[in-house]
Parts: sequence; C-alpha cells; structure tokens
Amino acid sequence: MSSANQDRSQTKVLVADDETPIRLLVRVNLEAEGYTVVEASDGRQTLEVARAEHPDIILLDVMMPYKDGWEVAEELLKEDSTSAIPIIFLTARADLRDHERGLNTGALQYITKPFNPRTLAPSIDECLDASRSGDAQAVRAERLRIVRDLQVTPE
Repeated sequence: MSSANQDRSQTKVLVADDETPIRLLVRVNLEAEGYTVVEASDGRQTLEVARAEHPDIILLDVMMPYKDGWEVAEELLKEDSTSAIPIIFLTARADLRDHERGLNTGALQYITKPFNPRTLAPSIDECLDASRSGDAQAVRAERLRIVRDLQVTPE
C-alpha cells in the first residue's frame, strides 16, 4: 500500500446517491484508492449519516428522494457540526446553470455523470487540500467564474 493510500485510510467519504450501481462503482473505486466509504441512498439518510459519521467529504447527487441534493447541501452548511464538510456534487444534471447553482450552494466541485471513476480520488484530494488550507472560498470563486464565463454568449 502506498503512503497516499495509508493517508487516505483516515479519510471518510460519504457517497450519497439513490442509484445502487453508482454507489457501488464509487465505493469500489474509492476503497481501491484507500478511502473509507459510507453510503446514503436518499436525502434524509444523507443528513443522518453526515451527522452521525462526520465524514471528511461528501459526494452528493442532486436528484434523490425525500430531499434533493440542493436541500441537503443547504441544511448541512447551516449546521455547525456539518458546515465545514466539503461537498462535491456528483450528478447527471449537466446544465451550466445547475453547475453554477451547485457551486453557489457551497460545493467545491461539480462532477457530471457519466464520469470517469478514476478521477474521483484526485478530485477529493484537491477539495480536501483546499478546505484544509483555507482556500475553499477562492477555489469555489474561481470555478464559479469559469462557469459564468462559459455561460456568456458571444454577441
């Protein structure tokens, strides 16, 4: 096991998605990279698991039963015990307005499905590094700027 994997074994990732095959794909790939993975299959369960397990980062789908990912992110960010947990949206909603909404909701990254599961570990590491170094706001602001620039239509 590499030193990166040993360090990652101390990192708990909450994978929140209502699709069992997606959770399995993400779990298998993240565990192969050394992460500890916990799961939730709907919005309410995501909130419960986040409060109970205190994950280091959350991969959050938007379209889930009971509470969608937008609502979950907003609730997590309002609570003192969960507000510092970085969020990466992992969703089929690919519209740039959704991407912007995800970042405005407080996520550090917005990944659309289908995705390459091998890109998840570097994305998680990057978001955790930004969060731990105090650069999360700057990273989010830069990503929002890029998304907004993409939405500008030429005259």
